[in-house]
Amino acid sequence: MGGVGRWRAAVVALAATVIAACGAADGVRDPHVWLEELDSPRVRTWVSDQNARTLGVLEQHPNFPGNLEVARELGDSPDRIPMPRLEHGQVGNFWRDADHPRGIWRETTRADYESPQPKWTTVLDLDAIARADGRNWVWKGIDCDPVRHTRCLVRLSEGGEDAVTVREFDRATGKFVDNGFTLPRGKQYAAWLDLDTLLVSREWRPGEVTASGYPYIVKQLRRGQPLDAAVEVLRGDPADELATQPVLLEDGAGGRMSLILRGTTFFEHQVSRFDGSGPELLAVPPKHDLEGLLGDRLLIGLRQDWTVAGATHTAGSLLSLSVAELTADPSRVRPVPVYVPGPQETLGSVLVTRDRIVVTSLDDVRGRATVYTPRPDGTWSAAPVPVPENATVDAVDADATGDTAYLAVTSFLTPTTLLSLDAATGAANPVKTAPARFDSSRFVVEQRKVTSPDGTGVPYFVVRPAEMAFDGTNPTVLSAYGGFGAASTPGYDGVLGRLWLERGGVYVLANIRGGGEYGPQWHEAARGVHRQRAYDDFAAVAQDLIARGITTPRHLGIQGGSNGGLLVGVQLVQRPHLWNAVDIAVPLLDMLRYEQIAAGASWVDEYGTVADPEQRAFLASISPYAQLRPEAVYPEPLVWTTTTDDRVGPQHARKFAARLAEQGHPYLFYEATQGGHGGGSNNDERAHTTALEYTYFQRQLM
Repeated sequence: MGGVGRWRAAVVALAATVIAACGAADGVRDPHVWLEELDSPRVRTWVSDQNARTLGVLEQHPNFPGNLEVARELGDSPDRIPMPRLEHGQVGNFWRDADHPRGIWRETTRADYESPQPKWTTVLDLDAIARADGRNWVWKGIDCDPVRHTRCLVRLSEGGEDAVTVREFDRATGKFVDNGFTLPRGKQYAAWLDLDTLLVSREWRPGEVTASGYPYIVKQLRRGQPLDAAVEVLRGDPADELATQPVLLEDGAGGRMSLILRGTTFFEHQVSRFDGSGPELLAVPPKHDLEGLLGDRLLIGLRQDWTVAGATHTAGSLLSLSVAELTADPSRVRPVPVYVPGPQETLGSVLVTRDRIVVTSLDDVRGRATVYTPRPDGTWSAAPVPVPENATVDAVDADATGDTAYLAVTSFLTPTTLLSLDAATGAANPVKTAPARFDSSRFVVEQRKVTSPDGTGVPYFVVRPAEMAFDGTNPTVLSAYGGFGAASTPGYDGVLGRLWLERGGVYVLANIRGGGEYGPQWHEAARGVHRQRAYDDFAAVAQDLIARGITTPRHLGIQGGSNGGLLVGVQLVQRPHLWNAVDIAVPLLDMLRYEQIAAGASWVDEYGTVADPEQRAFLASISPYAQLRPEAVYPEPLVWTTTTDDRVGPQHARKFAARLAEQGHPYLFYEATQGGHGGGSNNDERAHTTALEYTYFQRQLM
């Protein structure tokens, strides 16, 4: 960054300090800014009082005990599909049930896994570890060494927060390694360089994090070294939105690439190759996703158009790059297209087997899967995989040393089926199917489209009783996400079936702009100051439901979490007349201060910044917290969050509830003590939150 850039950054930082001091982004004192204290006696008292009030309403409702029983039953059910993770001939699975509320990591062979009753061997019992440590550990994943694949880095979270403690575990002995690698709690990332060396990104000294709380310094840590002896490898910048972090890519033949990603914004990052001596910046576009490594081919998915070597590759494409060429000259690349999307298509996920890759995608929000095989001339052949129509196809995992890949196929009315795909032959066989949780024969699914105010066609799915009367009396829940390029797709939900559909409810999922259902352009259309398009899309779907006689505002509720919580919060204040229930989960709501709360500064690339006058004006116009009005008439919302949410932060929900109270509006507020950016840290906690939500909807709409 040049001198002018540094000066501007300093001015912005000073302004942010002044803003924080006065408690509001526009200089007007915010009377509820004290609720931004994460944990203090007065905040705990306020939360306790609010919880008691809300639980006194919802837990005392006659439907709550039955709702809780169903949510617990399905959450703890032993006949769920144990989704596989493949690791050099073994199948691993992390499993929670009534006997293991925190969960166990267990393993078996691939052949045994595909049998009706696999014989699992428990490798790590998280409940036992939590008891021994006296901690509320939540599983956050495992990464095994690239040499013997027996030493693993286990990531453990306290109560579900994003910050983790990292500990080295030996799969062979089933114990944590004495004097092994241990990284104390923090938002951090670690990747194996070899059996005795890690690349680590963390807050090495107090304050060495970005404004959003992510680390930006990567160091090399050798076995037996204290943290303060680690050697710096690459440094990002405190002004970056996301972390600078190490990534290890492996293929089944022993090939490896150690990479370091510097997240300059949420969607843009620089990639450097690290060979042990020094990092080399690779000439790849800023907006892309690393998708894997197959022999000499590095796979990347484009989030932007990219013109290189005389050819333009469109956003949404999957490309392969020669590792040999990158190694010889990191500044020059010659990409080869693998997958190029059509006008209604979008890239999903990529699985890498020994000799091929398996790509999932969407075609008009319908799942597809294709096997791609490299040809000798460097191009790729494509072979579609037969999958059911009108279903979601999710990539699960693949054997990098063989030909097997696993795909999960699901829809609103069909329980999930796990397919074992032979990538060499293209044969896909079902190996496990989840049991039906409700009688789906009574219902139908329709995909419809409505025209948004600017003329854009917006699709949505309706799940309804086949014999439903179109008289406007049907209790209906409308949900969407509409942000960060994430696609919302059909999926089977037994709790939704039992507690909503079987009781006469209708469920609607809207594919509004801001998501990724139609590729990067669908996301870009509602990013930053264009975000109102997503909110108009959502309202257009609601109005179409009313016009078709499916429901009326009296019986229409909406639901969203995180960015979806912002979506439904906006709908509450912009169009209160359209809804009678608004379920606002772990939300962003104060868009004038979101950059000051938890990891909010990392989303400037998605939402914009108050430091820019035009963007600030737009953020003020959509901020639910800023737009609440005492003279307005709002339906009673349910606003809920968790104390340990260190991503969005509970501050948004607290302040929104406090302002509703200040202005005399009805509301329900609940804050779970554990759960991170979710509904709970274990099955019981998640079941409780789910029961509260469905009790609220039944109370408001039925």
